[in-house]
Amino acid sequence: MSSESPHDPRLHLLQAWLSTQKAVPVLTDTLRPASADASFRRYFRVDTTAGGSLIVMDAPPPQEDVRPFVHVAALFGSAGVSVPDVLAQDAEQGFLLLSDLGGTTYLDQLDAETAPALYLDAIDALVRLQVHSTPTDLPEYDRATLLRELMLFPDWYIGKHLGATLTPAQDAELQKVFDALLANNLAQAQVWVHRDYHSRNLMVLGQGNPGILDFQDALYGPITYDLVSLLRDAYVEWDEELVLDWAIRYWERARRAGLPVAPDIDSFYRDFEFMGVQRHLKVLGIFARLYHRDGKDAYLKDLPLVMAYTRKAAGRYKPLQPLLRLLDVLEDSAPQVGYTF
Repeated sequence: MSSESPHDPRLHLLQAWLSTQKAVPVLTDTLRPASADASFRRYFRVDTTAGGSLIVMDAPPPQEDVRPFVHVAALFGSAGVSVPDVLAQDAEQGFLLLSDLGGTTYLDQLDAETAPALYLDAIDALVRLQVHSTPTDLPEYDRATLLRELMLFPDWYIGKHLGATLTPAQDAELQKVFDALLANNLAQAQVWVHRDYHSRNLMVLGQGNPGILDFQDALYGPITYDLVSLLRDAYVEWDEELVLDWAIRYWERARRAGLPVAPDIDSFYRDFEFMGVQRHLKVLGIFARLYHRDGKDAYLKDLPLVMAYTRKAAGRYKPLQPLLRLLDVLEDSAPQVGYTF
């Protein structure tokens, strides 16, 4: 592989590092791309001398740091969910050697027949993770972080993607919506939050399903966040009735497990939806930034679904309806009739 990539110095460093791993001997000439990432990280698959395969993470410093991944892998592993084992690490160079959870993501295998079992597995794993949550092992998903994420929407989606500038009145209305979202988000019970618990980061396993990846940015925050990532996925859409059914099944399991979710389903679903709008606005900003700043256009096709989620939820609750009116003006679309719970 090195002969194919003469201008990839990190690849040569990676191969040199792998050749020193005597505890887990690998065949360095079998190194091949496994998957890309929206960040600077890259993943490779490499065969072992024993006949299996492993995953190699390349996370170049100073842009990336492998230590949070190692830390969260240990935390989540201790909760009894399936995460990669860290077999070797070099934090200085930004290399990890990991067990291989296979190549089949939830997104690859989800359809009407497989979805119920796969989602219930993911919900059970999420409850297990949340039951084991402790407040001191991860940074807090605090107001400043949640607000910084929300500001990606006016900065990147409205400003850069739509090329629009908000009037002072529009900006004030948007900030009021942000305040309503944050008040709800911060009032929710706090647990470990993966932050990207969705179909591209969940792997289909024969045992211990699902395998969980891409958890290095985990925080301690709102209890509905990961459920929103799972059920209001930017890459796959399900009927509202199915989403509600899965949300209720999570809520029932969470209550049985003693998790501090809202005591009635209407309150819980409102928390779920408010958390969803915070996440959707962040994702709209991130996808716009990936395109306009980083030249990655693959995420543009996912914008309409995330916007549809945003509009539906904003139309259902009075404190969020100014957001719907703002979107109508910005996108010059006809107002939609909403209803409130």
